[in-house]
This record gives sequence, structure tokens and C-alpha cells, in this order.
Amino acid sequence: MQQNAIKLLLLIFIFGISCSSESTKDGMTITELEERLEDISAIQNDSHRKAEADSLWKKLTLEDQIPFKQDSIAVFLFKGEADQVSWNGDFNSWSGNKSFDNEGTRIEGTNIWMLKAVFPPDARIDYKVTIDESWILDPVNPHYQWSGFGPNSELRMPEWKPEPLLERIPEAQAGSLIDNILIKSTHLGYDVQYQVYTPVGYESLENLPIIYILDGQEYSDDKLGGTVVMLDNLIHLKKIKPVVAVFIDPRDPTDPESNRRGDEFGTNEDYNDFITKELMPEIESGYKISTKKKDTALLGTSLGGLNTTYLGFLNPEKFGKLAIQAPAYWYKEKEIFGLVRGTEKVDFDIFMSVGTINDNLPDARLMKQEFERLDLDMNYLEVNEGHSWGAWSAQMDDILIQFFKK
Repeated sequence: MQQNAIKLLLLIFIFGISCSSESTKDGMTITELEERLEDISAIQNDSHRKAEADSLWKKLTLEDQIPFKQDSIAVFLFKGEADQVSWNGDFNSWSGNKSFDNEGTRIEGTNIWMLKAVFPPDARIDYKVTIDESWILDPVNPHYQWSGFGPNSELRMPEWKPEPLLERIPEAQAGSLIDNILIKSTHLGYDVQYQVYTPVGYESLENLPIIYILDGQEYSDDKLGGTVVMLDNLIHLKKIKPVVAVFIDPRDPTDPESNRRGDEFGTNEDYNDFITKELMPEIESGYKISTKKKDTALLGTSLGGLNTTYLGFLNPEKFGKLAIQAPAYWYKEKEIFGLVRGTEKVDFDIFMSVGTINDNLPDARLMKQEFERLDLDMNYLEVNEGHSWGAWSAQMDDILIQFFKK
């Protein structure tokens, strides 16, 4: 009886070791991948070599291992006939940063191309494959991120985690996002369009906090900013108070291809007058919102981040909360730093974020120092991503909870 018990324990122990060994296998390593490619390249028989290359490619594709990632190493891969293959993306400023070697190497005897690179293990990066002169989405990578210019393929390093609240919670009731409203601006000399989001139950609410959002047509897009879904989800989860959001569109209402943000967001006094003397009074008279600065937020990214800083510091009596994402301070560096450095006392609740991969990092760090000098309440975030909606949309819950926590 005792011997049987010992045998049973031994079997359990051996089985446990076996299961543990299986469960820690992470599949092929990068070293094994490179060795496999070398072995395939060395096969003398053309048809055999092609069959082995096709077999490896099928395995990598089915297992979602293109690009191939391990720890801080990524291997970009492409299979096809070409004279030259390279990769462009956030990592080389979309070909603007020539210090990054983006040229692929062809595995001899095959039509497989590869590029090995090192990134932070939690990085998320937009990219495209460049075949000779053509830029294309990675044909076998199912992950992509939309930009203002269309979709890009997405490199997700092993420790990167998606933001679940960008997916609509089935039980979450949707607030109302009205169609575009036109407002004729005397200060700008042309019409501007905007949309307004009101939360579920708006009819029975009053004195709601409000957030004005620059580049609103992109922030409200589920493929880009995802702000409407995030608002619905966070209100449903009771993580934030019901909020009104105004999505301001810088495009010409008669020609969506004509975007005026370069003029409007460049420390433009006329645009400041439009926001504060025309748009805000219209919203305040038409919606059940609070007009207190502590309940009024402003949000923008890139040039919109520059403009958020500008509008906020010009109107500290109107805006109490500033969300500044990847601010393009370089566009009007002298003007914006002069404005902030000339400020001695101000009171803001600030969220500021920037990517570490060819984003506006140096200027963001300099502005962070200015905000610290002013002793402002601030949440400053650096993420291992580029200048991308993939980074900005994932921060919407952080922004909304910081500003409007219930």
C-alpha cells in the first residue's frame, strides 16, 4: 500500500515536471529563427529549399509571429520578389531619421527579407513595408493602427498591453453625438463646424463639466481617438461624472481635404478669440454645463497640444484643466515658451504625455520643467511609442478620470 502511494506521488511529480516544462515553452526563439533561415539558405535543392521556406513562413504567419518579437528584439520579415525591401515607421520618423538602418537583407536562395532591430519591450510602433518604391501595409500582419492618413501596420512588442476600454462595453448605453453644427466666425472670417457629445440621461442633468477638444473629427473617430466610446464606457462604469464634450473640426466644412489647423493652432490670436468669444458663449447658452474654470477642460494633440497650452495660458480664468498630448512646441517654440515663462502665477490641472520614439520629447521635457516651476498639478507621462493615435487613444481613460473622476 505504501509502495503504491510512493509510486503515485512519483508519477505526479514526473507529470508535473513535464507539464511545467511544456507550459514555459515560448515557441521559437530569435536565435532559432535565424538558425532555421541559415539552414534553409544552405539547402542545395531549389524545390526543397523553397518548400522549407514556405513551411516556415506558413508557421510564422499562423502563429502571428510577423514581425517576430522576443524581449527587446524585433525582426521585421517580408516574403516576395523585390530588388529592395525596407521598413519605415515611427522608429525612423517615416524615413526622416537617416541614422536608423532600415534596409532589409535578403536570405540567400529565398525571397524572404528581414530586418533586425531593438526597441523597448513594451513599445508599440506604426510602420509600413517599402517594396522598391511602394509603401504598403505588412501583408501578413493582422494588427494595424489608423492615422489621419489611413492605416499603418502595428508592431506590438511583447510587454505592450492594449487598452480594453477602447472597445465598447456591450451594456454601456451610448450618449448622443449630434451632427456637425456650423458657426460663423467673425474673428476668423469663415465658418467652423463642431459636434457636441451629451451623456446618457442628459435631460435630467445640469451644471455638467465640459471638455473642448481640438482636432475633434479625429478624437471622435472610433478608429483614431476613440473618445466617444471611452466616454460611454467610463460613465457606464461610474469612473467619471457625466461630461459634455465639444469636438471642434479645423477642416473647411465645404472641403474636408482642406485642413486649417496649421494656421489656427499656431498661437493664433484670432482663433483664441473664436474659441473664447464665439464658440464658448454659444455652448454655454445652449447646453446645461458649468461655466466654472474647474469644470472646463481643453484637449489637443501635436499642434493641438501646442494650441491647448497657448489657449490655456492666455485664458487661465476660463480653463482649469489642460490635456496636452505630444505637443508640437517646435512649431511656435519662441512664442509658446515665451508665454509660459512670462507667467508668474497660474492654476491648472495638467495631463501631458509624449512618446519616446521620435516624438516631441525634448520640448515636452522642457515644458514640464516650466510647469514644475509654476508648481502646477500635473500628470506627466512618457510612453514607448511614436507620434500616433495608438498612443493618444490609449490615454483617454487616464485624461478623463484625472479630470472628471466621480
